Amino acid sequence: MASTPKARPIVEKMSGYTPGEQPRPGERVIKLNTNENPFPPSPAVIEAIRRIDPERLRRYPSPTSEDFRQTAARVHGVSPDMIIAGNGSDEILALAARSYLGPGDVLAYPDPTYSLYPVLAEIGEIKGTAVPWAAGWQLPIDALLATRPRAIFFANPNAPTGTLVPANQVRELAERFSGLLLVDEAYVDFADENSLGLLADFPNLMITRTLSKGYGLAGLRFGYAIAAPAVVAAMGKVKDSYNCDAVAITAAAAALEDQAYARRTWQLVRQERARVSEALVRRGWQVIPSQANFVLAACPGGQAAAIYRALKAKRILVRFFDKPGLDDKLRITIGTAEENDQLLAALTDP
Repeated sequence: MASTPKARPIVEKMSGYTPGEQPRPGERVIKLNTNENPFPPSPAVIEAIRRIDPERLRRYPSPTSEDFRQTAARVHGVSPDMIIAGNGSDEILALAARSYLGPGDVLAYPDPTYSLYPVLAEIGEIKGTAVPWAAGWQLPIDALLATRPRAIFFANPNAPTGTLVPANQVRELAERFSGLLLVDEAYVDFADENSLGLLADFPNLMITRTLSKGYGLAGLRFGYAIAAPAVVAAMGKVKDSYNCDAVAITAAAAALEDQAYARRTWQLVRQERARVSEALVRRGWQVIPSQANFVLAACPGGQAAAIYRALKAKRILVRFFDKPGLDDKLRITIGTAEENDQLLAALTDP
């Protein structure tokens, strides 16, 4: 009799990526645990989806997501051959790992950071090497290079801390490193600066972006990378033939086109981030200064797990990481003013 096939040994023993908790359909909660934008996407997105010609759904979509590629190139001031789109920036990260790293190669990243990086390393039998951040959440350039990596990934602003590596430090690392340097800018729309200006000087630099955070499209799943044409071409060889569907391409292009709407929402998030941070500090929390749409804060008395459970009982979801260095802290997504008020009230009430 046939038996269930066994996965690769590395897959059998790995844990995999752990996403944030999702409420059940119809369940009413204040969801501040997975860093979604608290505002809906631009009305232009909904209108673009509404106007889609059914003929476009009958046919395969553009294999290069060409409408989006043209829009992104125009918005960012680069050529279209420097853009590659994916099913969320997670797919872009996976494509980069698959294109530039093989079994035994070293992928270095600061720690703590986005927990998908070590998972991608495990899947590819790559040597994922975590390097502690330097004091003050500074980029540990020397320590990263000492691992002799073939690639370096880091989130900027970082997850889960929200801290930002200034562009001059990114430049210093790029000048000293010849492998693939991937700067994951998933949260950069809420930050004061980005690394786009470095692309012209460093052909080994790749910048990844997502529409999940800054554009209110986490449910759509659309991300992209900006890199040298040769890097984009290499990744294009290993991606799925039609990795982005026609609806997503249309909606993503419309979202990126409406910069005025997006920038208004980013400013509102920044204002609420400052207000929530100040309110937490007044309540005795230690808040790490954030450039993202969330804050990471140490709880009074280090009782993060207990506060997480108490908030959940009040139908407020935040993120608790049960690991050393983070288990005294909670990561709190910035919501609407009303959601943030309810969070702060819940933290004040016994």
